Amino acid sequence: MKKVILVAVSGAFLSMVSCKKSEGGNKEVIKSENSETSVVDNNGKIDSVSTLSSMTDVNGEKTEKTSNIYKATDGTLVKVVFETTPKESTLSIRNNNKTFILKKTGTSGNETTYMKDDMTARVTQDSIHLIQGNNIIELKKTKI
Repeated sequence: MKKVILVAVSGAFLSMVSCKKSEGGNKEVIKSENSETSVVDNNGKIDSVSTLSSMTDVNGEKTEKTSNIYKATDGTLVKVVFETTPKESTLSIRNNNKTFILKKTGTSGNETTYMKDDMTARVTQDSIHLIQGNNIIELKKTKI
């Protein structure tokens, strides 16, 4: 009986001593490095608005895609993708699993117009005015 008690007390003592935690943490765990991603505009300045841009070159033809997030006046978030190819420029607007693709019809001053059927989009630097029939929806560029 004395041996069982002695073994139990020794086991408890050894487990308390060996389980001592240090504040330094586990030295065998690899620390991850923090990395920040910043978006740079065409002038080399950091863009304050979330923008993803990509350019591909297929058989000498360059295609540029720029993706932005816009916010409607009611708070709804909308993904807008501008795509420029040698043949045409398009604007695609995605919301509620629906995508509307409008073709560029003209530019005047700082405003670009895209159209398809009865939908018209007037795009300025940081906003889009969607016009469909009597409905006008204003979208503003936003950060996520």
